[in-house]
Amino acid sequence: MSKPRILVARAIFPDIVDRLREHFDVEANPDDVIWTPQELAARLADKDGVLTTGSQRIDATLLAAAPRLKVCANMAVGYNNFDVDAMTAAGVLGTNTPDVLTETTADFGFALLMATARRMTESEHYLRAGKWTKWSYDMFAGSDIHGSTLGIIGMGRIGQGIAKRGAHGFGMKVVYHNRSRLSAELEAECKATYVGKDELLRTADHVVLVVPYTPASHHTIGTAELALMKPTATLVNIARGGIVDDAALAVALRERRIAAAGLDVFEGEPSVHPDLLTVPNVVLTPHIASATVPTRRAMANLAADNLIAFFDGRGPLTPVNQPASLR
Repeated sequence: MSKPRILVARAIFPDIVDRLREHFDVEANPDDVIWTPQELAARLADKDGVLTTGSQRIDATLLAAAPRLKVCANMAVGYNNFDVDAMTAAGVLGTNTPDVLTETTADFGFALLMATARRMTESEHYLRAGKWTKWSYDMFAGSDIHGSTLGIIGMGRIGQGIAKRGAHGFGMKVVYHNRSRLSAELEAECKATYVGKDELLRTADHVVLVVPYTPASHHTIGTAELALMKPTATLVNIARGGIVDDAALAVALRERRIAAAGLDVFEGEPSVHPDLLTVPNVVLTPHIASATVPTRRAMANLAADNLIAFFDGRGPLTPVNQPASLR
């Protein structure tokens, strides 16, 4: 019996591709070419499955060109690159990689918060430019993290990880806003208090965004929300591009309506809004919150495990939808 045919849409660890070859007829992409939607559709025309990253859009148009496709395994916890309704209607399963990146991403979120609050990027650029000639009392004076108020919008696994780091490690007062309130037990573990979004924005010294991207969460932070924040406050986005109105944020930073921002994700990435590149009080990183070797290997292995489990009849490990054929 012939093996199922799968596409690995981006370059991943070669040994994990070799592992997939034990189970499948694999077309890989070791040169890490970014295919156009039309090129991706052409490569999927004869495939039964695909291992995707966030840069491959799976929508109705692509699905119509890929009649054999049964499963899309995303090497990410977020899956806003999937049109889940279209996939479900087409009988195509989607999977993601939750849990394995929680702690690493929470680490990075807190690192980005610290770099933003303490103006690390600004000060490094200043030093590298040879401008540091003397000490002064207010040189790159930022804001404290210990004992301050941490506001988290989106209190899933990663948000809870950031809350625990802040509350237990830095003695921060933690407030959060979420679609639904956590259990009393989880709130106690995180030392976190549920508040409305506007109250969070008004009271937090540091705001961290960890919400999934949906049409409802588009521009969760825009001009009106930025106006609610303290002028001394910082904003960190490790969620998804589109959660923040990047153009409005650039204006708020330039006009010092808020003190600083730290961004790991951007609208239309890998493009970055040009105005964000011209303001000094922002820390910019290229979507690397989960980028440690152990975590990225765990993500790739879980995506591979989902493909293997699906095709050997055990069922997906971490599904994001449930097509009728699988119910």
